[in-house]
Formats: sequence, C-alpha cells, structure tokens
Amino acid sequence: QVQLVESGGGLVQAGGSLNLSCAASGRTFSIYNMGWFRQAPGKEREFVAAVIWSGGSTYYADSVKGRFTIFRDNAKNTVYVQMNSLKPEDTAVYYCAAARFRSIVAIPGNYGYWGQGTQVTVSS
Repeated sequence: QVQLVESGGGLVQAGGSLNLSCAASGRTFSIYNMGWFRQAPGKEREFVAAVIWSGGSTYYADSVKGRFTIFRDNAKNTVYVQMNSLKPEDTAVYYCAAARFRSIVAIPGNYGYWGQGTQVTVSS
C-alpha cells in the first residue's frame, strides 16, 4: 500500500502562485509515476501533470503547460507542483495520485492510490 498526503492549497488572486506537495509513504519503491489531477464542481476529474519516479520525465496538460511545473524529491518521497500565473479556471480540488505500472499518465483509472485532495481557489 501507498499513502499520499497533499498540502499547500489555499486562496490566491489571479496571477498568483501556489506550490502543492504530496508526501508518499508505505511501499514507495513500487511507484512507477505520480500525477496531479483536479476536479472542479460539476466536472470530471482531469489530468494536470505527471512525473516518472525513476528518470524524472514529465508530462503536462495543455491547459497548464508553461505555467505549472511538476518535480519530485526522491529522498523525501515527495512530489510537488509549482503553479504560477494562476487563473480562476484553475479553481478545483487538486489530487495527488500514484501508479505502480507504466501506462497512460493522463487517465485517472491507471492510478491505484490517491490522496485526500486539497482545495485551490483562484479569485478574479
């Protein structure tokens, strides 16, 4: 089992920045990649970014490319997403997820472990 705990959400004005973190514990050696997803009220959960645990390759949704940066600290078993130039449409609950096997990183169903989520609200 892998446990994930997110932190760093909050309220920020448009154009501002936030840094989310996700600490993994348990069988972290089994993680292949970690990702961030978000879900706004009334909408489906959507992919934000992902990083391959070993090697560090990164992937981004077009909507956040150039504004968000995902990176990991293997020693701390923690993955981060630095979010800059935030927009009101970025408002959502952000979830961290971990996958054990190589698969399409943008599909939520490919992740077996999820955090509890952290709220990000961007005011206009």
